[in-house]
Amino acid sequence: MKAIVLEEHGNIDSLKIKNVDDPICQENEVIVKIKACSINHLDIFVRKGMPGHQINLPIIPGGDASGEVIQVGDNVDKSWIGKKVLIDPNVQLKSGRIGIMGEDTNGVLCEKVSVSPSRLIELNNTIDMFEAACLPIAYGAAWRMLIKRGKIQPGEQILILGASGGVGNAAIQIAKLNQCFIIAATSSKNNEQKLKEIGADVVINYSDKPDFHKIVRSMTGDGVDTAINFTGGDSWVKTLKCMKPNGKILTCGATAGFDPKTDIRFIWRKELNIIGSNSWNKEDIHSLVSELEKGTIKPIIHKIISFEKIAEAHKILESRQFFGKIIISL
Repeated sequence: MKAIVLEEHGNIDSLKIKNVDDPICQENEVIVKIKACSINHLDIFVRKGMPGHQINLPIIPGGDASGEVIQVGDNVDKSWIGKKVLIDPNVQLKSGRIGIMGEDTNGVLCEKVSVSPSRLIELNNTIDMFEAACLPIAYGAAWRMLIKRGKIQPGEQILILGASGGVGNAAIQIAKLNQCFIIAATSSKNNEQKLKEIGADVVINYSDKPDFHKIVRSMTGDGVDTAINFTGGDSWVKTLKCMKPNGKILTCGATAGFDPKTDIRFIWRKELNIIGSNSWNKEDIHSLVSELEKGTIKPIIHKIISFEKIAEAHKILESRQFFGKIIISL
């Protein structure tokens, strides 16, 4: 079968299309023929190398995928054959910890994968396979961050940084679902109206207004109840300045830098709560699929790109000139 293979860390030319052996269906596994994969910022980290986290090369990257079950092992219910499914990227490693496909083990940027049926979420025929492929990593991370860790409540004022990407889009829709007032921040003027269309009440362009904290404070008085910052970098201290007393800052990543300057005076003076959120679980993905079925959450797709143009997908993601998710079609 054909697969994207990363043999060494580097630029987009490091991603090679190769012929590799088909997966073997073990007695307790199934073979899924991949239909769609979504690309995440995690894929950029894997390609370039991650400080403090060794990636065992060569590796097939990619964590998010939907597809169809085409084969089952001897100990697996044959009713799985022909079902449309979404794969939970979380995987149990030999060390005992939970890893992610495409980072800690081979991923889904290939024609077929072998997985345990316990990691499959069945999809009904009304669900678009490309939309489903958007859910696990970005939407799953957003769901856990806002619902499980942040415990957002109706009426909260929520600031969402990096709102134009997959996690940001998801956070807007989840916050709107929970009847919050949403202030979305973006660096792209082209995306301002799009953010309002998916649920943002107010949009701030921090390319035009780098001191976005001043706009937030003038708008809210004493600051927002909750801020979502998975960018890090130079937005961190400004986010601290956006908060009302006893406010919550939720974070699940650091796409602009994991070691930002900080100012802990804001944390103790305002008794702020800094809440980290790591990954998702299968229950979170089930919740998202349920909302997708009801139409209350609709993943935003920026572009669908053919498997052979994986380099183009990475180029778009790194440029940050996109809105929503980038999908690889097989």
